Amino acid sequence: MGSMERSRVLSILLVLASIAPLGGALGAQTARDASGEQPKVNPVPEPAPRMPFPPGSETPGPVPPVEFLSVDQMTQKDRDLAADAESSIAERAGFAGLEFNEGQWSYRQMVCPSLPNHVFLRFTRNNGAGDESMFSASIPRNGGGHVRIIPILRRGYSLFSPAPINALTISAFNHIRVEEHPDTIPDWLGTGLCYAALAGAPPQAATPGDIPESRKYPTAVPAVLEIPVGGGAVIHFAEGAATAKPMEWTMTFDPKGRLLKATHSPAPPFTVISTPLTAGQVQVTPLAPTIVDLTGVPAAQTTRQPSSTPNK
Repeated sequence: MGSMERSRVLSILLVLASIAPLGGALGAQTARDASGEQPKVNPVPEPAPRMPFPPGSETPGPVPPVEFLSVDQMTQKDRDLAADAESSIAERAGFAGLEFNEGQWSYRQMVCPSLPNHVFLRFTRNNGAGDESMFSASIPRNGGGHVRIIPILRRGYSLFSPAPINALTISAFNHIRVEEHPDTIPDWLGTGLCYAALAGAPPQAATPGDIPESRKYPTAVPAVLEIPVGGGAVIHFAEGAATAKPMEWTMTFDPKGRLLKATHSPAPPFTVISTPLTAGQVQVTPLAPTIVDLTGVPAAQTTRQPSSTPNK
């Protein structure tokens, strides 16, 4: 047999060898079709949105307020930390143009329960009406971070853009949260209150559990957590809820808990009318969290419409 014939025979054998498995698979498929059996399909579950805060915490319970302490009310350990950080605070305040070496400055401690591994201080210098300077300072307790300051006012004016929405405030807050190394995930409303305090506000939030004592009680928008479809969180709360001019905050976090954006504007008050329940009425439980699809939808349609009043 010549070489050409051997090559032709080898090619035929290779073709037959490649067809044989296909024929077996087709035969098996035909047998399954004849028996009425259908291939099993395992559905792939939809992944749950990644949340930077504990699941099931959409409706906030009682949240400890941010407490302000005078120097005399501080613990000796926290006073020592503040004294050790004084030179770093002065240096950073000088870089920010806060005139820290001029005039009489005083400070109080801000106790943020959701960020327990830092000492927070609110520094103020009051030279009279319209001439107040203010900034916040952050000191890590474990020594693993850096002293940071958040400028709020210099002689009555914001240094850059208003501190509540300033990119420098957001960046400092994200660094502080990274330095925390928490054992548990902090609650979202307490985290928002800490941010508001660091940005210069005296926050008091209204929650869905607040029950007015009178039948007609002006209050602010209750705290709300929204969970975007792609993960992350958008939180709304009002500080100064018991005052005549409450301010509403909106904070947007990515799935890893990094703050992306913050807004701060006057909150439109609404009126709650309390009516006693009669026999047969059912107590209404809070609604489930709002799921917001941010994909391809303009931001104005996925968040509350901002007030016409400029940010403070």
